[in-house]
Amino acid sequence: MKKLLILDSKNYTDDMRAFEKYAVRTIIVKNGRIATQHGAAGDYKIVGGGIENGETYIDTIMREVREEAGLLVKQDSIVELGEIEEIRKDLYHEDEKFICHSYFYYCEVEDETVDTNMTMSEIKKGYHLCWATPKEIIDANSYFHYLPWIYRDTRFVEMLQNHQFDNVVSLKTENESRILVK
Repeated sequence: MKKLLILDSKNYTDDMRAFEKYAVRTIIVKNGRIATQHGAAGDYKIVGGGIENGETYIDTIMREVREEAGLLVKQDSIVELGEIEEIRKDLYHEDEKFICHSYFYYCEVEDETVDTNMTMSEIKKGYHLCWATPKEIIDANSYFHYLPWIYRDTRFVEMLQNHQFDNVVSLKTENESRILVK
């Protein structure tokens, strides 16, 4: 997958043990708005999460979108967009370097919705499905730039809004509901 961006905080040492995480993030667009998890604090997080043992990227996309947003992905609509790699000191283990590979995909969803199955952390943060414009996401998340996952997602939305992808023609923002891909 094409590397879009490396976010390296350089707050670690090279002799630290590395922990690597692999995750998918989805861009789902309807009427110029992106499906997000909107937190009680006002932050917007792109729908997606960690790849579990034995899962393919497609399996993870289908599961995460259903769990976090209650949306059902149309499997044949999934299009690879690129990877953002994050490197930093682990937030929970001071002696570890954290490397997160976030693979971003565009996909479409069915009209039908189902119940979510969020983690306790997501529930505590008040996350719920919210459709937001790129500008709403960027503006609101500017207050949460210190959270690495919010910073990553915001940078991706900025790149999307600024047409920085080889395979994306445009993000329609008025009455169109999809990203046009080559």
